[in-house]
Amino acid sequence: MRIPLIAGAALLLGGCGSYAYRDNTAAVDANPLCMSRPDRPGEPVSRDCEREASGRWSSERDGQPVDFRRTRDDR
Repeated sequence: MRIPLIAGAALLLGGCGSYAYRDNTAAVDANPLCMSRPDRPGEPVSRDCEREASGRWSSERDGQPVDFRRTRDDR
């Protein structure tokens, strides 16, 4: 009884928000200037060659309402 209730609550709450994940690993790998890494610790790394991953949770509603009305052709 508990599992369906928890699953239902998760589905309802999951529909109210969105999660965006950003990762620049592919861009760093594709950049030929980032192929050589510093040999010693403490050496500066170009800002374009730093790997970053981030996520952002948003509960804002940016979507448009869906129009379920049928057109004359659908009747």
